[in-house]
Amino acid sequence: MPFLTQAARPSTRLALHLFKPTTIRSLAAMSMSTISDAIKKDHQEIKTYAENIRTATDDDSKVRWQNQFTWELARHSIGEELVVYPAFAKHLGAKGQEMADKDRDEHQSVKDLLYKFQKLSPTDPSFTPTLEAIMADLTEHITGEENDDLPTLEKALEREDSESMAKSFGRTKAFVPSRSHPSAPNKPPFETAVGLMTAPIDHLGDLFRKFPDKTVSPNPSTK
Repeated sequence: MPFLTQAARPSTRLALHLFKPTTIRSLAAMSMSTISDAIKKDHQEIKTYAENIRTATDDDSKVRWQNQFTWELARHSIGEELVVYPAFAKHLGAKGQEMADKDRDEHQSVKDLLYKFQKLSPTDPSFTPTLEAIMADLTEHITGEENDDLPTLEKALEREDSESMAKSFGRTKAFVPSRSHPSAPNKPPFETAVGLMTAPIDHLGDLFRKFPDKTVSPNPSTK
């Protein structure tokens, strides 16, 4: 990304992961999908990770899926705020700005809960209730996006513009923070600036966190 300074770049190990062949193929595949396809794919993965936390039979597995869930949800939320929500305003005018403002408010609630959840141990009594609170808010948000917001946006876009936005969304997610920072600005350009300062710290921490086996994660060599 041209706006990254030397100081803001992730570690070499992380950079190699981001641009390894499997990641490049994933971005290439996303470029052939619409922005709605890309968003819905993320939504399904987030739901799957939450269910994997619920059904994990030991604390180690719960922690791994907790980290995967946090990693995906944090990146997805910021990717939408940087790429998708500005497109609402650009292509849909005042109605689109209302949609973007509503979705950002919903994201803020999820970010606040995720910030708490990402630090909890599975043995904490609030672990499961916090996860369920996140998913309750998120389910309502996802329903509104998939049934109303995204179809409205797609009607205003040419197919190639939607595909280009999906590609931009995927690339953006590779460089944003991977943990929740609810006090950070949620609108560009300030969100972009804060994200570029915060992301390398999050990505470095990811190298030392446990993630599930055979999942796309920042530290696949950590088992």
